[in-house]
Amino acid sequence: MAEQRRVGNLLALAVLSTLVERPMHPYEIASLLRTRGKEDDADIKWGSLYTVVRNLVKHGFIEVVDTTRAGARPERTVYRITGAGRAELVDWVRELVSAPQPEHPRFKAGLSVLAVLMPDEAAALLSRRLVALELTVATRRRLLAEAAREVPRLFLVEDEYELALLEAEAVWVRALVEQLESGSFPDMVGWRAAHDALAATAHTVVQDAPYEGHAGYTDSDT
Repeated sequence: MAEQRRVGNLLALAVLSTLVERPMHPYEIASLLRTRGKEDDADIKWGSLYTVVRNLVKHGFIEVVDTTRAGARPERTVYRITGAGRAELVDWVRELVSAPQPEHPRFKAGLSVLAVLMPDEAAALLSRRLVALELTVATRRRLLAEAAREVPRLFLVEDEYELALLEAEAVWVRALVEQLESGSFPDMVGWRAAHDALAATAHTVVQDAPYEGHAGYTDSDT
């Protein structure tokens, strides 16, 4: 089981990875992280940046090195990473790289209740997703190839990983759509039968419902 981090917000990991380069103030940290597209790598909530910074200070992972003021602007506190912070950063990266952890993507949540849709509708919606995936894959391949001409591969491995996941998802979705459209998906008969039974039950409930007249009055009210 992964160790419980004293500051477990992934934004803290991003802050430490930035301060390991040089001391910075929080606004500078946020600007640099946005420029590097770090919100694409982790679920970053920018509103919690100052809370994360305070918690990192509290646990001795970063420390105040200077306070600056430019003209009439508010004071800016500059932070630097500590020895404990460097150790925490390295240990955290080791854990993230080596130990698989459960993740909960929204697509998986939708697939877990796919049975609420009719097979034909499921196939149509998945086909729409496949078109979007293929467009995204083509775009990411082009951008990655362009970046690889200027950026060392070491700093592109997360983009390679994301592209590989998208490509694998597209292959899987394409196969699922083909099964749904051809009728070869296992238990299609049972899937359709369940919806037919549900529709029949709903129809019966409507037919058996007591008559209500205009303005909410029933026969007993007249």
